[in-house]
Parts: sequence; structure tokens; C-alpha cells
Amino acid sequence: MISLVAFDLDGTLAESKQPLKDTMGEALADLLAVAHVAVISGGDWPQFQKQVASRLPARADLSKLWLMPTTGTKLYTHKAADWQPVYAELFSDAERKNIRDAFEASLEATGFKPEKTWGERIEDRGSQITFSALGQQAPVAEKEHWDPDFAKRKVIQADLRIRLPELSINMGGATSIDITQKGVDKGYGLKKLRDASGIPLEQMMFIGDAIFPGGNDYPAKLLGLETVRVKDPDGTLAAIAGIVACLKESFANEQSASCHPLWGAEVNRPFSAQTAPPVEMMQIGLLILMEFQPNFSSQSDHYRSHGIFSRPDVFMNI
Repeated sequence: MISLVAFDLDGTLAESKQPLKDTMGEALADLLAVAHVAVISGGDWPQFQKQVASRLPARADLSKLWLMPTTGTKLYTHKAADWQPVYAELFSDAERKNIRDAFEASLEATGFKPEKTWGERIEDRGSQITFSALGQQAPVAEKEHWDPDFAKRKVIQADLRIRLPELSINMGGATSIDITQKGVDKGYGLKKLRDASGIPLEQMMFIGDAIFPGGNDYPAKLLGLETVRVKDPDGTLAAIAGIVACLKESFANEQSASCHPLWGAEVNRPFSAQTAPPVEMMQIGLLILMEFQPNFSSQSDHYRSHGIFSRPDVFMNI
């Protein structure tokens, strides 16, 4: 049975650098009632506070929430009525300088010259250094249209991997490239989470929007976790709906279930991408939620108002 569901943040739980919407906060609170939840992303702790920690309803069981900034090189848990750091793995001053110099040289060599930027493009997050192509304060709309297929960043990433062969270089978010110590990626972070929580990897699931080669969510798949790639936070809401319903049903029946979010009304019978189109699978997940969680059914208007029932592209692949 799934004991922990781990999520990417930007593009999965929320729009880039934006706080969780109320519906997502409520959905995570529902999930925390039946499982542990982890959020692992390239952002630093202040960003996690703004986007996640401050956006959860009072009923959320924070004792089961694991927040992992900077690709899991930091871990925070909630104890004694506050968030406490468990560990932090930081770059040395010499390493920081070497990375910054490599970024500047790579941008010059690849000819990257954005027409306009908003704020600093290179951010030192202690255990991770992140390049944001349009700047840290770029509007969401500008970010979403700049490199939707990751093609621009792949050029910079390839050059950086030659200059910094001893480090891990991955793409994430809408415009970012993250640099960490070699071997430090979300797979590394999930193994650290296993050690800290005592929950085996076999009982974890990962949901993200960049589960593809070169994407910073892909290491979760390589680690062997069951993964679901979503297009946006609306797809994540539907996935959470199916997981919560399945876990509640399995608890009620005192039986074990894998609880893949795309399972139907018979929660122990899986749907495959070949037997049900994505839009149908999303409808099923939402209907299960409404059946088993009456307090959540009022949010169905939110889904309809955002066109969820007519969007076959929310789940990218399974």
C-alpha cells in the first residue's frame, strides 16, 4: 500500500513560484489524513514557506508533511508548533564561485541573450545554485511561453555538463536549470527521505510535471517509484482525488491496494492508458472523491469552471 506521496512543486502543486490555491491546500489536507506527504523542489526554504507551509488549512496533519527544499538537500519537519530543519548540505565558497563562473561562460558561449529579464537570473540557495532564464521575478505568463518544450535550456544544459562534469545539472520549473552536487537529484532526495522517515521506497509514489529524460523529476522514475506525470496543478488535483478515495476504501475494507490515481470505481481494478482516455480517467478520479468525501464534493464546481472534464491533456503519460 502507498504510505507516502511525494510531489514536485512548481507546475505540479502550484504555478511557478505562486502559493498553493485553496483547493490544493484542502486536497493535501485530505491526503495527509490518510498518508504521509512530501514536497521536493528546487526552491529554497523561504519559497516553501510562501508556497506551501503558509497555505495549508488548520486541519492539515503537519506531523506527516515532509518539506524538502533545494532538491532534497534540505529537509524540514513540523515539531513543537514550528518548522524545524533536519539537515542541510551546502556548497563551499569555492564551489559557488566555480558554478557562477561556469554559468556566465556558458551563457556567453551559447549566445543566450533574453530580450528582457526580471530580477536576478542566478540564485545561490546554499545547497543548490539555480539559473532562472528570465529572472527570479519573471511573470508566470512570460515563463510559460519562453521554453515550453525545454529546447532552449537543453542547449545550455549540454554546455554546462561539459564545464561542470563533477556536478548534477537538471532542468526544472518553467525556466530553470538547477545545479547540485554530483548524484544530488530528486532520487537522492527521496532516498534521504526514506532514511529520515523510515518509509520504504516501495511504499512511495511520486507526482510531477517533468518526468522525462533531463527533467528534474525523472530521477524518481529511475529510482523505481510509481510515478504519474501531470501537465499542471489541475491534473494533480484529480490524481490526489483518486489516491485519497482508494486509500480510504482500502482502510475501510482492511485490505491492501496500490492506489494508482487512475483507478476507477472498483478501486482495486486498474485502468490503463489503452483502455481509458485521460479525460475519462480524470472524471473517474473526481467522481470517486465525491462519493467517498462528501465535504469535498462542493469543489466540483471548481473543476467544471476550469474545464477539467473536457481536457484530455492534463495527464501527460502514465
